[in-house]
Amino acid sequence: MKRSYFAYHIYPRKTIERIHKKANYLGLDKNMDEFTFLNFRFFGSILLFLFFLFFTKHGAILAPVSVVLFSFFSEQIVFDSKIKKRCKKLENEALFFFEILSLTLETNPYLKGALELTTKNIDSELSDEFKKTLSDVKMGKSFSESLALMKERIPSEAINTILLNLTESSIYGNNVATSINNQLEYLREKKILETKAEISKLPTKISVLSVLFFVPMMLLIILAPVLIDFFLS
Repeated sequence: MKRSYFAYHIYPRKTIERIHKKANYLGLDKNMDEFTFLNFRFFGSILLFLFFLFFTKHGAILAPVSVVLFSFFSEQIVFDSKIKKRCKKLENEALFFFEILSLTLETNPYLKGALELTTKNIDSELSDEFKKTLSDVKMGKSFSESLALMKERIPSEAINTILLNLTESSIYGNNVATSINNQLEYLREKKILETKAEISKLPTKISVLSVLFFVPMMLLIILAPVLIDFFLS
Protein backbone atom coordinates (compact mmCIF):
# COMPACT_ATOMS: atom_id res chain seq x y z
CA MET A 1 0.00 0.00 0.00
CA LYS A 2 2.88 2.40 0.74
CA ARG A 3 4.32 1.85 -2.73
CA SER A 4 0.96 2.45 -4.39
CA TYR A 5 0.31 5.51 -2.16
CA PHE A 6 3.64 7.02 -3.23
CA ALA A 7 3.13 6.26 -6.93
CA TYR A 8 -0.35 7.78 -6.98
CA HIS A 9 1.09 11.02 -5.59
CA ILE A 10 3.83 11.22 -8.21
CA TYR A 11 2.27 9.88 -11.42
CA PRO A 12 -1.10 10.49 -13.12
CA ARG A 13 -3.61 7.66 -12.86
CA LYS A 14 -3.48 7.16 -16.65
CA THR A 15 0.27 6.51 -16.47
CA ILE A 16 -0.18 3.95 -13.70
CA GLU A 17 -2.97 2.21 -15.63
CA ARG A 18 -0.85 2.14 -18.80
CA ILE A 19 2.11 0.58 -16.99
CA HIS A 20 -0.25 -1.83 -15.20
CA LYS A 21 -1.56 -3.00 -18.56
CA LYS A 22 1.96 -3.54 -19.89
CA ALA A 23 2.99 -5.38 -16.72
CA ASN A 24 0.06 -7.77 -17.17
CA TYR A 25 1.16 -8.44 -20.75
CA LEU A 26 4.36 -9.98 -19.40
CA GLY A 27 2.23 -12.92 -18.28
CA LEU A 28 2.25 -15.16 -15.25
CA ASP A 29 6.03 -15.02 -14.81
CA LYS A 30 6.34 -11.24 -14.67
CA ASN A 31 9.03 -10.10 -12.23
CA MET A 32 8.00 -6.45 -11.95
CA ASP A 33 4.65 -4.77 -11.32
CA GLU A 34 3.71 -1.22 -12.20
CA PHE A 35 4.57 0.27 -8.79
CA THR A 36 8.00 -1.35 -8.63
CA PHE A 37 8.83 -0.05 -12.09
CA LEU A 38 7.51 3.48 -11.46
CA ASN A 39 9.45 3.74 -8.20
CA PHE A 40 12.58 2.45 -9.92
CA ARG A 41 12.19 4.95 -12.76
CA PHE A 42 11.48 7.84 -10.39
CA PHE A 43 14.48 7.31 -8.09
CA GLY A 44 16.70 6.29 -11.01
CA SER A 45 15.85 9.55 -12.77
CA ILE A 46 16.76 11.56 -9.67
CA LEU A 47 20.13 9.82 -9.29
CA LEU A 48 20.87 10.19 -12.98
CA PHE A 49 19.94 13.87 -12.93
CA LEU A 50 22.18 14.59 -9.93
CA PHE A 51 25.08 12.64 -11.42
CA PHE A 52 25.09 14.52 -14.73
CA LEU A 53 24.38 17.84 -13.03
CA PHE A 54 27.32 17.73 -10.61
CA PHE A 55 29.86 15.42 -12.26
CA THR A 56 29.80 16.44 -15.94
CA LYS A 57 30.97 19.56 -17.67
CA HIS A 58 27.67 20.43 -19.36
CA GLY A 59 25.44 19.11 -16.59
CA ALA A 60 22.71 21.73 -17.00
CA ILE A 61 22.03 20.36 -20.51
CA LEU A 62 22.91 16.70 -20.06
CA ALA A 63 20.96 16.18 -16.82
CA PRO A 64 17.42 16.80 -18.17
CA VAL A 65 18.23 15.07 -21.46
CA SER A 66 19.49 11.98 -19.63
CA VAL A 67 16.31 11.84 -17.52
CA VAL A 68 14.09 11.98 -20.62
CA LEU A 69 16.09 9.28 -22.37
CA PHE A 70 16.17 7.11 -19.25
CA SER A 71 12.39 7.40 -18.78
CA PHE A 72 11.73 6.48 -22.40
CA PHE A 73 14.21 3.64 -22.87
CA SER A 74 13.60 2.07 -19.45
CA GLU A 75 9.98 1.46 -20.43
CA GLN A 76 11.06 0.19 -23.84
CA ILE A 77 13.54 -2.29 -22.34
CA VAL A 78 11.52 -3.46 -19.34
CA PHE A 79 8.14 -3.77 -21.08
CA ASP A 80 7.79 -2.99 -24.81
CA SER A 81 10.58 -5.20 -26.17
CA LYS A 82 9.56 -8.14 -23.94
CA ILE A 83 5.88 -7.74 -24.82
CA LYS A 84 6.65 -7.77 -28.54
CA LYS A 85 8.78 -10.90 -28.15
CA ARG A 86 6.13 -12.63 -26.03
CA CYS A 87 3.37 -11.73 -28.49
CA LYS A 88 5.27 -13.41 -31.32
CA LYS A 89 5.97 -16.47 -29.18
CA LEU A 90 2.32 -16.84 -28.13
CA GLU A 91 1.09 -16.54 -31.71
CA ASN A 92 3.53 -19.25 -32.81
CA GLU A 93 2.28 -21.49 -30.01
CA ALA A 94 -1.35 -20.63 -30.81
CA LEU A 95 -1.23 -22.37 -34.20
CA PHE A 96 -0.47 -25.75 -32.65
CA PHE A 97 -2.54 -25.26 -29.48
CA PHE A 98 -5.78 -24.27 -31.19
CA GLU A 99 -5.38 -26.90 -33.90
CA ILE A 100 -5.27 -29.54 -31.15
CA LEU A 101 -8.17 -27.85 -29.35
CA SER A 102 -10.21 -27.86 -32.56
CA LEU A 103 -9.57 -31.58 -33.01
CA THR A 104 -10.42 -32.23 -29.37
CA LEU A 105 -13.72 -30.39 -29.72
CA GLU A 106 -14.75 -32.83 -32.45
CA THR A 107 -14.75 -35.66 -29.91
CA ASN A 108 -15.49 -33.62 -26.78
CA PRO A 109 -17.93 -30.76 -27.52
CA TYR A 110 -17.79 -29.61 -23.88
CA LEU A 111 -15.47 -26.58 -24.11
CA LYS A 112 -13.96 -26.65 -20.62
CA GLY A 113 -13.41 -30.39 -20.86
CA ALA A 114 -11.70 -29.97 -24.24
CA LEU A 115 -9.48 -27.23 -22.82
CA GLU A 116 -8.50 -29.39 -19.84
CA LEU A 117 -7.58 -32.27 -22.13
CA THR A 118 -5.62 -30.00 -24.48
CA THR A 119 -3.65 -28.28 -21.72
CA LYS A 120 -2.69 -31.62 -20.20
CA ASN A 121 -1.09 -32.72 -23.46
CA ILE A 122 0.62 -29.47 -24.50
CA ASP A 123 3.49 -27.85 -22.67
CA SER A 124 3.73 -24.19 -23.69
CA GLU A 125 3.29 -20.70 -22.28
CA LEU A 126 -0.14 -20.39 -23.89
CA SER A 127 -1.14 -23.72 -22.36
CA ASP A 128 -0.01 -22.43 -18.94
CA GLU A 129 -2.25 -19.39 -19.41
CA PHE A 130 -5.25 -21.65 -20.03
CA LYS A 131 -4.29 -23.77 -17.02
CA LYS A 132 -4.40 -20.59 -14.93
CA THR A 133 -7.81 -19.76 -16.42
CA LEU A 134 -9.19 -23.22 -15.60
CA SER A 135 -7.72 -22.92 -12.11
CA ASP A 136 -9.58 -19.62 -11.63
CA VAL A 137 -12.81 -21.39 -12.61
CA LYS A 138 -12.18 -24.06 -9.98
CA MET A 139 -11.55 -21.30 -7.44
CA GLY A 140 -15.06 -19.94 -8.00
CA LYS A 141 -14.83 -17.48 -10.90
CA SER A 142 -17.11 -17.88 -13.89
CA PHE A 143 -15.62 -19.19 -17.13
CA SER A 144 -16.29 -15.93 -18.99
CA GLU A 145 -14.76 -13.89 -16.12
CA SER A 146 -11.65 -16.09 -16.12
CA LEU A 147 -11.26 -15.68 -19.89
CA ALA A 148 -11.59 -11.90 -19.49
CA LEU A 149 -8.74 -11.96 -16.96
CA MET A 150 -6.69 -14.06 -19.36
CA LYS A 151 -7.24 -11.50 -22.12
CA GLU A 152 -5.58 -8.89 -19.90
CA ARG A 153 -2.43 -11.06 -19.88
CA ILE A 154 -2.33 -11.70 -23.65
CA PRO A 155 -0.78 -8.99 -25.90
CA SER A 156 -1.92 -10.63 -29.16
CA GLU A 157 -5.10 -9.31 -30.77
CA ALA A 158 -5.52 -12.51 -32.79
CA ILE A 159 -5.46 -14.70 -29.68
CA ASN A 160 -7.75 -12.30 -27.83
CA THR A 161 -10.24 -12.61 -30.68
CA ILE A 162 -10.26 -16.37 -30.17
CA LEU A 163 -10.74 -15.85 -26.43
CA LEU A 164 -13.69 -13.58 -27.20
CA ASN A 165 -15.18 -16.33 -29.37
CA LEU A 166 -14.67 -18.83 -26.56
CA THR A 167 -16.45 -16.45 -24.18
CA GLU A 168 -19.40 -16.04 -26.56
CA SER A 169 -19.52 -19.79 -27.05
CA SER A 170 -19.71 -20.42 -23.30
CA ILE A 171 -22.50 -17.83 -22.94
CA TYR A 172 -24.58 -18.32 -26.09
CA GLY A 173 -23.61 -21.85 -27.14
CA ASN A 174 -22.09 -20.83 -30.50
CA ASN A 175 -20.07 -23.26 -32.61
CA VAL A 176 -16.60 -22.47 -31.32
CA ALA A 177 -14.77 -24.90 -33.62
CA THR A 178 -15.71 -22.90 -36.74
CA SER A 179 -14.58 -19.59 -35.27
CA ILE A 180 -11.30 -21.16 -34.07
CA ASN A 181 -10.59 -22.52 -37.54
CA ASN A 182 -11.23 -19.08 -39.06
CA GLN A 183 -8.77 -17.48 -36.66
CA LEU A 184 -6.24 -20.22 -37.36
CA GLU A 185 -6.37 -19.30 -41.04
CA TYR A 186 -5.69 -15.70 -40.08
CA LEU A 187 -2.71 -16.71 -37.93
CA ARG A 188 -1.30 -18.85 -40.75
CA GLU A 189 -1.62 -16.01 -43.25
CA LYS A 190 -0.02 -13.61 -40.76
CA LYS A 191 2.87 -16.02 -40.25
CA ILE A 192 3.39 -16.31 -44.01
CA LEU A 193 3.37 -12.52 -44.44
CA GLU A 194 5.90 -12.12 -41.60
CA THR A 195 8.15 -14.73 -43.20
CA LYS A 196 7.92 -12.97 -46.57
CA ALA A 197 8.76 -9.67 -44.88
CA GLU A 198 11.85 -11.21 -43.28
CA ILE A 199 12.93 -12.66 -46.63
CA SER A 200 12.46 -9.29 -48.35
CA LYS A 201 14.83 -7.71 -45.79
CA LEU A 202 17.64 -10.17 -46.56
CA PRO A 203 19.06 -8.29 -49.61
CA THR A 204 19.34 -5.12 -47.53
CA LYS A 205 21.05 -6.97 -44.67
CA ILE A 206 23.43 -8.67 -47.12
CA SER A 207 24.24 -5.31 -48.72
CA VAL A 208 25.05 -3.80 -45.31
CA LEU A 209 27.30 -6.76 -44.48
CA SER A 210 29.02 -6.41 -47.82
CA VAL A 211 29.75 -2.75 -47.21
CA LEU A 212 31.01 -3.35 -43.68
CA PHE A 213 33.14 -6.43 -44.28
CA PHE A 214 33.66 -7.53 -47.86
CA VAL A 215 34.32 -4.16 -49.51
CA PRO A 216 37.13 -3.21 -47.05
CA MET A 217 38.67 -6.67 -47.51
CA MET A 218 38.59 -6.34 -51.29
CA LEU A 219 40.16 -2.88 -51.11
CA LEU A 220 42.86 -4.22 -48.82
CA ILE A 221 43.63 -7.08 -51.22
CA ILE A 222 43.77 -4.72 -54.21
CA LEU A 223 45.89 -2.10 -52.48
CA ALA A 224 48.13 -4.54 -50.60
CA PRO A 225 50.94 -4.60 -53.24
CA VAL A 226 50.99 -0.80 -53.42
CA LEU A 227 51.09 -0.47 -49.65
CA ILE A 228 53.87 -3.06 -49.33
CA ASP A 229 55.98 -1.27 -51.96
CA PHE A 230 55.34 2.06 -50.22
CA PHE A 231 56.45 0.87 -46.77
CA LEU A 232 59.45 -1.08 -48.11
CA SER A 233 60.69 1.89 -50.05
